[in-house]
Amino acid sequence: MAAKRNHSNRKALVLFCLFLGLSWEAEARQIRYSVPEELEKGSFVGNISKDLGLEPWELAEPGVRIVSRGRTQLFALNPRSGSLVTAGRIDREELCGQSARCLVNFNILVQDRVELFGIEIEITDVNDNAPKFQAENVEVKINENVAPGMRFPLLEAVDPDVGVNSLQSYQLSSNKYFSLAVQSHASGVKYPELVLKHALDREEEALHHLVLTASDGGDPLLSGTVLISVIVFDTNDNAPVFTLPEYRVSVLENLPVGTQLLTVTATDRDEGANGEVTYSFRKFVPDKLLKFQLNKNTGEIKLSENLDYEETDFYELEIQAEDGGAYLAMAKVLITVEDVNDNNPEVTITSLFSPLMEDSPPGTIIALLNVHDPDSGQNGQVTCSISGNLPFKLEKSIDGYYRLVTHRTLDREQVSSYNITVTATDGGNPPLLTETHFTVQVADINDNPPTFSHISYFTYIPENNPRGASILSVTALDPDSKENAQVIYSLAEDTFQEAPLSSYISINSDTGVLYALRTYDYEQFHDLQIQVIATDSGDPPLSSNVSVSIFVLDQNDNAPEILYPTLPTDTSTGMELAPRSAESGYLVTKVVAVDKDSGQNARLSYRLLKASEPGLFAVGLHTGEVRTARALLDRDALKQILVVAVQDHGQPPLSATVTLTVAIADSIPGVLADLGSLEVPRDSEASGLTLYLVVAVAIVSCIFLAFVIMLLALRLRRWHTSRQLQASGGGLVGVPTSHFVGVEGVRAFLQTYSHEVSLTADSRKSHVIFPEPNYADMLISHESFEKKDPLSLLDDLKLPVEDTPLVPQAPPNTDWRFSQAQRPGTSGSQNGDETGTWPNNQFDTEMLQAMILASASEAADGGSTLGGGAGTMGLSARYGPQFTLQHVPDYRQNVYIPGSNATLTNAAAKRDGKAPTGGNGNKKKSGKKEKK
Repeated sequence: MAAKRNHSNRKALVLFCLFLGLSWEAEARQIRYSVPEELEKGSFVGNISKDLGLEPWELAEPGVRIVSRGRTQLFALNPRSGSLVTAGRIDREELCGQSARCLVNFNILVQDRVELFGIEIEITDVNDNAPKFQAENVEVKINENVAPGMRFPLLEAVDPDVGVNSLQSYQLSSNKYFSLAVQSHASGVKYPELVLKHALDREEEALHHLVLTASDGGDPLLSGTVLISVIVFDTNDNAPVFTLPEYRVSVLENLPVGTQLLTVTATDRDEGANGEVTYSFRKFVPDKLLKFQLNKNTGEIKLSENLDYEETDFYELEIQAEDGGAYLAMAKVLITVEDVNDNNPEVTITSLFSPLMEDSPPGTIIALLNVHDPDSGQNGQVTCSISGNLPFKLEKSIDGYYRLVTHRTLDREQVSSYNITVTATDGGNPPLLTETHFTVQVADINDNPPTFSHISYFTYIPENNPRGASILSVTALDPDSKENAQVIYSLAEDTFQEAPLSSYISINSDTGVLYALRTYDYEQFHDLQIQVIATDSGDPPLSSNVSVSIFVLDQNDNAPEILYPTLPTDTSTGMELAPRSAESGYLVTKVVAVDKDSGQNARLSYRLLKASEPGLFAVGLHTGEVRTARALLDRDALKQILVVAVQDHGQPPLSATVTLTVAIADSIPGVLADLGSLEVPRDSEASGLTLYLVVAVAIVSCIFLAFVIMLLALRLRRWHTSRQLQASGGGLVGVPTSHFVGVEGVRAFLQTYSHEVSLTADSRKSHVIFPEPNYADMLISHESFEKKDPLSLLDDLKLPVEDTPLVPQAPPNTDWRFSQAQRPGTSGSQNGDETGTWPNNQFDTEMLQAMILASASEAADGGSTLGGGAGTMGLSARYGPQFTLQHVPDYRQNVYIPGSNATLTNAAAKRDGKAPTGGNGNKKKSGKKEKK
């Protein structure tokens, strides 16, 4: 029957525990359970997944865990059943001691939701401990003269259980002298007293053996026993008496070891050995008594170990006073430990979310912190803060938890990581604080394009560079990190000179180094403009561009090019004519050369490299003009060979040479006669061919001259009847034929009035022009008038010769000479706003040659050096009235008048139609007919 009743009570207890485990209180996020102690590991506590609103499988996630502070885990989560189970055997007495209620508090963290749930579990007691005395044998000394009713305190039994399972009753074995009385302390603890029922007689019985049994009220009932030996002494009829039944003292927990706390005092009215009192601790509790030291003679209690309020805040000691006989007295000492602020706050980082994306919005949770101070009262009140001007703030959560959240936007390029210091300060005086340091890394996003180190780049590269030469290195930096900062360089697609830009230059996509893909030529282009694009590797990629200017530096890689005199296209030799009457300084010809290079590389100087008769001719250093160095003498050879060298100022200098043949004679017939009398070397095929050409040209010239004179006579007749002839009284002006002497000179004379042949180096590019004949530009020799050879036709035309006034040849105009600033190329400045530029291709060279020949054919007009309208250079009749100086480059400073020491008049005077003024020229007179 008793077993059945015990089974019913146990079942009722389990049902009561389950009912408590399922109960909820109204506090926010607080879950309470109740579980008995001594359950096996894995025993069910409560359906935590249901109470938390989670699925059972979610308990297996790493983000759901139990968070407890400084304590062994007593419980665990079962993800299979979704329940909270025990993690091991739980001993309530070890956990909570004699407390009426044993509560275990911890938190469950759901990290994905960043939520905390408070869990409170009450551990209920089971009767697993029997009452136990501190000793198995106890001696009680009693004088024989003690009167009945005297009480003798005995050691009480200790039962760690609580409630009904704790100590409930004492029982003494039956005897005739003693009975048992049970008393209770103020704390409710029961202790036994041995009561003398009958007077003792030592002589009858000196030793009494008793058994004291202590029982609890559990089911099943447990008990403990102690053997009491009563020793009967001889007479000692006064017991010690304490001055106070209870001593109270309050001490600070930080008192040093050795400090005297208090002194207990007991007196005995007996004398001698029976009146000598000694003190001792009545209860032997090692963990408490070790902290105090009792002087057995004086009753002084001193501190033997440091106190700790957080460990124990109250001590209850029992002191017994014993005289020399058998009397004892007991007093209590109650020691209260007062808290001092001796513990720094504790900060625990429960969760840390690092790295943090730099685009995280304000309010993003970074860390979850737990703060605790084991001190009490104001000393345990903790406040948290973060130091520095950081984009974070702390928010108070539940149960001493704080959340660290962002409160403004982050920028990894400004700060890539934050060293955060959390300071926890308690409310003590003085306050104590704890600093916890941790680092939050900021993760990068691609929010910055690459930036070049310069707004624009420019560099210089010499021409004729090798292919693959490094030109320039551009650098772009991206403040982002990792792949967002990896910069790739490329060139913007473009064309240059009708070719893709990528055929001229390339760029290393990793280093930004520019390479030349071809050899650059300054004469083809002077600079190259490109756009370099820097793109990062982010998603999406960001880019920027920069302008790069590459300037090609000229090198001296082009030798001077001789424009005049040009080399003949056949086997003939060009000749220049100088009259025997030429004085010193007479302009024989002018060597015209250009250099395709620029700057010092195109600055030319002329020198006479070789001459058949040294000292007869001189060459202008910068003008290229070939002049007589002295007056010509009869002994001077008819044919003079000059080799003129043209050299630029480059490093190293380049040069070109031209061979000039100067014939010394006064007229064309004289030249022909002298040329006929020249001794031709028998072994020279070139000299024989030249002689044949001269004879053939002379014959053709005579026939053509006769025909031209006839046509000229007819035209003069018309002029004579016109107003222009009456206003001007124009006549023919004779020009010495020596001005056009020479094989090439005669040929140029004939071509001027018949047709023009422009030959290039490639005969397939030759072209032939047949202009309208311009008989007004015909030149008539003064000698022809005197000899009456072809001009006899004038008599048939009724035009007397004496009516044609013989006007002496006008001296050259000094305005023909250009100033140094107006001369392009090597003879002047490089300003080409009015004077034009040097010819830089074969077509311009051929045009210059044609203009030189046209200029020579119009030299007979004294009023207009080259004839024609103003600014036309005599080309209006040849190319039409719409062809002016605007259509061709101005190379007049390089054009000379054969047989004269004059150069072209300046462009402004010619365009204004001003007549040239007189100058010092050839003093030989010839007839000239003015042209209107």
